[in-house]
Amino acid sequence: MTVKTWPFGTDAKENDPLTKLRIPVVDSFNPEWKYIAAYIDVDRSKYSWGSQERPTGAEAAMLASFIEQYKDYWFRDWYKARLLERPLDVDSGCNTTVFIKYGTDDWGYRRCSWTYGPLFVPVGPKLRGGEHDKDKQRGPLTLVQAMDRSHTIVDEVMPRWLTWKSDHPEVFGRAQ
Repeated sequence: MTVKTWPFGTDAKENDPLTKLRIPVVDSFNPEWKYIAAYIDVDRSKYSWGSQERPTGAEAAMLASFIEQYKDYWFRDWYKARLLERPLDVDSGCNTTVFIKYGTDDWGYRRCSWTYGPLFVPVGPKLRGGEHDKDKQRGPLTLVQAMDRSHTIVDEVMPRWLTWKSDHPEVFGRAQ
């Protein structure tokens, strides 16, 4: 019998319920692996900036769908099948989007390639309106609003994301 070891080491939490949905749960704002997207869940006893709440079931479905949309847009079927050989979706060309939940309907995100500016957009509640909040669209943002923002160029949400949301009303609702 072959025993498979968790390939991600301590970078992502193996036994987290979100992992079953192929959502990496990380404790770093800059994980080692190039996941398509991840949810940051840091030890609140060590860090005051971490997520204060876990995603709801509906939010978990949105995070999983966000990852699926990326794969659907960028990858061919043979590569999607190859991704399924691991328990989480990673690709060397990915610029991981890390989502953080500050509180109820209060989300932010970051891209792992960011080297300056705020750590997450929008900044956390304690920093809003302060000297480090250069962002004109202060939070709170719902998860859908944060996802929209991550798919925005200048002031326009990318049509491919809008189409994905409208094609998946069971996840995003009909009002999106």
